[in-house]
Amino acid sequence: MSSANAPQQLPLGVTLRDAARFANFQTGSNGLVCEMLRQAAVGEGESFLYIWGAKSSGCSHLLQAACHAAEPRKLTAVYLPLNELMSLSPVILEGMEYLDLICVDNIEAVANKPEWEEALFHLYNRIRQEQNTLIVAANSAPRQLKIKLPDLVSRLSWGAVFNVTALNDDDKVQAIQLRAKIRGIELPEEVAKYLVHHASRSMNDLCLMLDRLDKASLRAQRKVTIPFIKQEMGW
Repeated sequence: MSSANAPQQLPLGVTLRDAARFANFQTGSNGLVCEMLRQAAVGEGESFLYIWGAKSSGCSHLLQAACHAAEPRKLTAVYLPLNELMSLSPVILEGMEYLDLICVDNIEAVANKPEWEEALFHLYNRIRQEQNTLIVAANSAPRQLKIKLPDLVSRLSWGAVFNVTALNDDDKVQAIQLRAKIRGIELPEEVAKYLVHHASRSMNDLCLMLDRLDKASLRAQRKVTIPFIKQEMGW
């Protein structure tokens, strides 16, 4: 890897969620993609990875987890959620190739934005020249994106392409219990199942609900039980 000219801090003020780590991700049927990402994060295995999945499938979590995994190896990394950066000039991508790991999220956001599409195409080429690692995430497979620049579409398929599949209900129960444990909440299996079966199936919505219940239980000095959930959520 060539990172002699790399900045030592995340640019653009984009920070990582501390909880977005591989250890906190319920893999379900995504074991292979998680292992490939772990390897890529530390400069091993594939240099170019593309992952895609529906909203709340966990792609953003995985990209941030890869950046966290690079830290103990003293590798430079950046997480770029493109959907939040479209108001900026694509000039911000200049010099990114010197970082050891570049994680680009929501690449579908650049569709029909010629300057951004071209800038990403050139970034791909520069990263390859510097022999560093690029992980890209999107909401669909490369050739299903509405990106107009054929050369960029071609680059998106350079490395391994993985579909991050949504968790089934049993996996969601385990995932919500894991998140509760991280927050110091005792959440028995039957309570987690009640949440999954009575709330939105979206993991993002489930996590937001757990955060709400955590705060409410602290205020009320009560455990998160099914009766407490019914009272708090009005079910």
